[in-house]
Amino acid sequence: MRVDVLTLFPGMFPGPLSHGILAKAREAGLLTVEAHDLRQYAGGKHRVTDEPPFGGGGGMVMKPEPIFAGVEALRGEHGPGRVILLSPAGTLLDPETAARLAREGHLILICGRYEGVDQRVADHLADEEISIGDYVLSGGELPAMVLIDAVARFVPGVLGDPDAPHNDSFSQGFLEAPHYTRPREFRGWAVPDVLLSGDHGAVAAWRAAEGRRRTADRRPELPRKKLTDRQGLE
Repeated sequence: MRVDVLTLFPGMFPGPLSHGILAKAREAGLLTVEAHDLRQYAGGKHRVTDEPPFGGGGGMVMKPEPIFAGVEALRGEHGPGRVILLSPAGTLLDPETAARLAREGHLILICGRYEGVDQRVADHLADEEISIGDYVLSGGELPAMVLIDAVARFVPGVLGDPDAPHNDSFSQGFLEAPHYTRPREFRGWAVPDVLLSGDHGAVAAWRAAEGRRRTADRRPELPRKKLTDRQGLE
């Protein structure tokens, strides 16, 4: 899978991409990620990428020309790709979206900055807008990194267990059960007896029950959201 990122700050990406699962996926040839400086696609002597908004107001807005030029150049070099604008106005990233995007051969991510991106990018260039949460960040770089990590987990071969991403929290509409490891007792806190029983059926039942209990306590909206999402697909 190939991911191209258009950003004003390409230097933000090497660190996260050089460690852990993402580094191993890149070394194995399962994932290619390149961050491209948006300024190289801007015209004029000063390579301007932002301007004040029409209608007044504070902040600056990213110009459409460099973004269109960057996407068109990347498509010309690497073939068609699904264009994603990281935006607080986008749909919320979830496991289904990550799994769907993992089936794409090529993604082009657009990272906004300042007050945002000229609306014509969203209307006429991006295939979809994606948000990673109901809050505002300084730019789209961190959301792009989150999306790359979430999507990469669904790329075949990236994880040792191909079923792992489908059993993570949220994938089934519930949080995962708590996890424990050695020592069996730590500062007077013991591991639940069922996990030491060797009874795989009892362990599975305990984990399912604990996952539902944790979800009811901490994220009661999740099962309802999952049901609503499934009904929307029918």
